[in-house]
Amino acid sequence: MILQALTDYYEKLAEAGKVERPGWGTAKVSYGLNLDDNGIITSVVLLKQENERGKKTVWVPQLLKVPEPVKRASGISANFLCDNSSYFFGIDRKGKPERAEQCFLAAKEKHLQILKNCTGNAARSVISYFENWDIRSAEEYAVFGNDKEELFSGVNLVFVYKGKYVQEDPEIQEAWEYYRDQKEEGPKALCMVSGKIDTIARIHTAIKGIPGIQPSGALLVSFNEASFQSYAKEQSYNAPVGEKAMYSYTTALNYMLQDDRHRSIIGDTTVVYWAQSGESAYQDLFADMMDPRPETQDVLNDTFKRMQKKMYLDPDDTKDRLMFAERFYVLGLAPNMARLSVRFFYQDSFGNILKNMADHYENMNLCRPAWDQNRYLGVWRMLQETVNKKSKEKNPTPHMAAAAFRAVLSGSAYPAALYTDVLRRIRVEQDDDENHIKKITPGRVAIIKAVLRRNYKKEVSVELNENNTNIAYVLGREFALLEEIQEKANPEINATIKDRYFNSACTTPAVVFPILFRLKNSHIKKIKSNDMKNHYERKLGELQNQIIVSDTQSGAYPMRLSLEEQGMFILGYYHQVQSRFQKEKKEEK
Repeated sequence: MILQALTDYYEKLAEAGKVERPGWGTAKVSYGLNLDDNGIITSVVLLKQENERGKKTVWVPQLLKVPEPVKRASGISANFLCDNSSYFFGIDRKGKPERAEQCFLAAKEKHLQILKNCTGNAARSVISYFENWDIRSAEEYAVFGNDKEELFSGVNLVFVYKGKYVQEDPEIQEAWEYYRDQKEEGPKALCMVSGKIDTIARIHTAIKGIPGIQPSGALLVSFNEASFQSYAKEQSYNAPVGEKAMYSYTTALNYMLQDDRHRSIIGDTTVVYWAQSGESAYQDLFADMMDPRPETQDVLNDTFKRMQKKMYLDPDDTKDRLMFAERFYVLGLAPNMARLSVRFFYQDSFGNILKNMADHYENMNLCRPAWDQNRYLGVWRMLQETVNKKSKEKNPTPHMAAAAFRAVLSGSAYPAALYTDVLRRIRVEQDDDENHIKKITPGRVAIIKAVLRRNYKKEVSVELNENNTNIAYVLGREFALLEEIQEKANPEINATIKDRYFNSACTTPAVVFPILFRLKNSHIKKIKSNDMKNHYERKLGELQNQIIVSDTQSGAYPMRLSLEEQGMFILGYYHQVQSRFQKEKKEEK
């Protein structure tokens, strides 16, 4: 199903002219070698381009259309018209001069074979180059200048003749395609993707652009151990995919992985997504929902309103209308040595996926501090709430991250690890203003609220609900009120009861709350205003009346709170704190 969806998407891309047809591909090229009529390199042209990455500007190789590169697993195999210094110069910096010379001879043989019947000037120039190039003089070749070290470092090079890339010459293109058609064919069989008889691909094209894989890429379909073979079929003959289908799915996948706008990283998983029709507008809206930015918050609000009214999706107010019934695919891939692991593959109508994401954001909806104006917390930012901010590796747990994203897409239960990881971070962290670390953040509380709603079927509100008599929720509110009393009594205090008692109050309230009330009696004496004292005593009395006696041995407080109740405690604490700040803000106005 994955390969079929990618193959269909390739056809849409090819129709739009966004990808190349079989026999051609793209490569990241750093330098061009200017050739004269005699095949002599007259100059070296830097093809790298400036690219902004965050706040930095870096030089990156240019993406060029070139003859389809070979699949290099091991050994020596030359590309046509685009390769590195080992194949073009017979020299590199790997410390294996004999192998580099063999690489050059392989490239020479291939180019002379393909171009033997060509009579054009560009082709004759390349032929002359390979016939006359002296490997022993490469190091001293003056035209290389200061670029020599990088030229020999393994970057891709192409030939240039009279200001044009040699691979663009019509005669050379025809010679290349003729050579491809004449290659020795492998066994033919029924392709499991297309359902047609085709030459079966023995080795599939490598997939590139996924963090964590080797530079040469990784394979989505491959077999190289005897234990994986069936009926004595070696390598990819175990999964018979035709050459055409193989080229289609690998080209489509590599195309998407080069598109930073429509590619996301979640933990160790790289996520790509596409619509069956090939329209990029679906990807644009999905990307905005995956990682909402301040400027796209209104777009999402408008989208959700249109969904409720069952209107066409038209976020940009243009003539292009997005349909709810459009088939949409989301694929998550993770590195696994020289191969790729499929973390998840989800497909559904675009409308259903948006509905599930809207439900997720509704679950996460929470009253926020005045400085936080982002109602929609993107998936990546949500998962960052489970990460230790002081650690070097600031990535969420891979399997938990993938499972959480699946839950967002499908509307299923959130993984238990998402909830427990948030509770763990709250337990182990303390407020640290110097390092901008907060124990209880709006993002963490939003996750707790979402899990309580979806997994535990709890009716929890966006903001403070004074009618909620859940004992854990009331205890959280009570703790926030006791902390407020302490702060009013000691305005200059640096650490509050939250720093010392919050974790134990959240798990074993029967042990801690009697201590907190004794501390309250000392704190409230320091408050000079009788009206304020009476206000706090009245509020505490109201909360005490809401607490239901659940354990006769511990009085009014339960001995231990479950994980579900700990979440309610934190939510009650957060709601009470935010209601206080909102009240103070109104009083200031």
